[in-house]
Amino acid sequence: MNTAGNTVHPEDTTLLEWFRQPETKDKSFTLLVKKYQEKLYWHIRRMVVTHENANDVLQNMFIKVWKGLENFREDSQLFTWLYRIATNESLSFLEQQKKKRVLSISPEGTDLSESIRADPYYDPHKLEWKLQLAIQSLPEKQRAVFNLRYYDEMPYQEMSKILNTSEGALKASYHHAVKKIEDFILNH
Repeated sequence: MNTAGNTVHPEDTTLLEWFRQPETKDKSFTLLVKKYQEKLYWHIRRMVVTHENANDVLQNMFIKVWKGLENFREDSQLFTWLYRIATNESLSFLEQQKKKRVLSISPEGTDLSESIRADPYYDPHKLEWKLQLAIQSLPEKQRAVFNLRYYDEMPYQEMSKILNTSEGALKASYHHAVKKIEDFILNH
């Protein structure tokens, strides 16, 4: 603990070393979760919208991390690897939701924008909510690019490692996303 009372997070290399030791494996993973869960939660939440869905995706993501961390080759930073898993889990979740909606006869849960509108804190007169509706109107991968760049202020080089896409394609995708969002906000 530091003097301010905040937990000091060990470096990722230290966490990985501890994870590979049977006697410190559990503690290491707990520290890793504490270090990254909030950032990853908000990354996931911006993609899947609701708190419940974000928690489910986050939990599934950390299960995959637990199972795969021992084999992490450190070709990239741990942070990058975690974001890649979080992004892929979010996209998989959204794809499953889309399939469920197609197979479902009931009109409930027609899309993510409905989740925003159903939120008790939703105020259709606030620009913040229009922005969220605009973001949810984007295709999933374009939404991921927008969220990583706009909210997480992630450099394109880092995003290309997470999304396994060229920097040029990411820049184009972000540019198109911004244009679509501007258009949505002006016309809705």
